[in-house]
Amino acid sequence: MSEETKPNAAQEALADEWAAALEEQEASPEPAQTADAGGRTGKNHAGAGTGGAKDEDPVQKANFESLSQEPSRAQTQEDVNLDVVLDIPVTLSMEIGRTRIPIRNLLQLNQGSVVELDRLAGEPLDVFANGTLIAHGEVVVVNEKFGIRLTDVMSPTERVKKLK
Repeated sequence: MSEETKPNAAQEALADEWAAALEEQEASPEPAQTADAGGRTGKNHAGAGTGGAKDEDPVQKANFESLSQEPSRAQTQEDVNLDVVLDIPVTLSMEIGRTRIPIRNLLQLNQGSVVELDRLAGEPLDVFANGTLIAHGEVVVVNEKFGIRLTDVMSPTERVKKLK
């Protein structure tokens, strides 16, 4: 009999939950609208049918937080995240040109060898940030050190187009 009482106890507990839910539903000013298996809408059909508790679960109204509070909190999180991102080191490199040579010629290079590049003299250099082309510029000398004057900075949309 203990096997029979366990399912009965579970069924009674489930029936009590349904009864409490139905009481809450009847106490509310507007009855809950649900869709039955046929797609029809109407009052909750939880008590209908042979088993009552074995029918569909009742549909509950969703509660959402107000969106007017979200932007201020999200703005604060972006500021904090932006501060973290601003401290990440980025490697800038400038490329004056490229060439492709066979390994045989590479092994023959020594001091004083000249390697011809694919760019003409006076053409702008490419400026890369972590390997991504971000600008073009020209070489300048400042206090006996080389520098680069940016002549054309790529917009984010141009960078995305180059990726494709």
